[in-house]
Amino acid sequence: MCCLKTWPMSFSLRKSFILLPGIEACSLISVLALLGVQAQAYYGRVWFEPLVLSILIGALIRVVWTPGSMFEPGISYSAKTLLEIAVALLGATISIGVIIEYGWLLVLGIAVFVPVAIGVSYGIGRMLGVAPRVSLLAACGNAICGNSAIAATAPVIGATAAEVASAIAFTALVGLATVLVLPLALSAMTATQYGVLAGLTVYAVPQVLAAAAPGGIAAVHMGTVTKLLRVLMLGPVILALSIGRMTPPFSLAKAVPWFISAFVILMGVNSIGLIPAHVSAWMGSASGYLAIAAMAGLGLQCDWRAVAKAGPRVSLTVILSLAALALMAYGLIRLLGIA
Repeated sequence: MCCLKTWPMSFSLRKSFILLPGIEACSLISVLALLGVQAQAYYGRVWFEPLVLSILIGALIRVVWTPGSMFEPGISYSAKTLLEIAVALLGATISIGVIIEYGWLLVLGIAVFVPVAIGVSYGIGRMLGVAPRVSLLAACGNAICGNSAIAATAPVIGATAAEVASAIAFTALVGLATVLVLPLALSAMTATQYGVLAGLTVYAVPQVLAAAAPGGIAAVHMGTVTKLLRVLMLGPVILALSIGRMTPPFSLAKAVPWFISAFVILMGVNSIGLIPAHVSAWMGSASGYLAIAAMAGLGLQCDWRAVAKAGPRVSLTVILSLAALALMAYGLIRLLGIA
């Protein structure tokens, strides 16, 4: 009986020791990525987010070093399980109360905008000969919330590390260019309109703030709210993709990944005020750090040559998709009569 009671504990400890080397390698790369962000900030502006730096550093390390069998379990665990935990924790940072505050018209507009944008972006990628999974990753990244959407979509559609790296790396680069170019639209729009435009087109939250800043506080506020509403579409989109890939017999439990269920539950709990603000902030930070470690794992798993090979077509897909996104966003602003 004593042996039966202690066996699960010993198994758990043994598994932990097996995972440790790979997780430590990913953690080290995460630290390098965070230091890289601080170095950029020292020179005045952060161009590359830690998620992007982490996956790029991991991929560059993979060029000169192939992790051995000792590292593989922990790297795989970081790239998949830590990533899923990060997406789940993200739900604790979102409140449905924002829907009530800004009305259902904008919410319905974005609910239509996101799937249409995904369809348009995916179609562009396929027309340019980009692989289906990379096209879908880039489409979800552009239409919803950048790296988080790409990361959440990847396990659902069975994307490889190289495909995730391609989508993240080139979407991030084009996203930086968007932040620089978008303020040119300010001369033809009000601050509120420009904020909505930034919130609908720029793919990452920090970049939304940077892009909206030239329009003043009103633009920043509307950009943040609009971006948050796009993030809320993550759950429904992942659910739709899961159902689309299911084979009979169909069941809701089979269709919904555990981390999306956790995301929705935490969002609901946070929306009714059961998660204190400081706990929500802590969970958001934890989500960010885990996602950085997961990106390191993906980088260490990817074949850089495959990423480079896909580069021109993926870049063109992202550029054309963002152009289409901007036109659709402007059309939605006009349709909703946002002044």
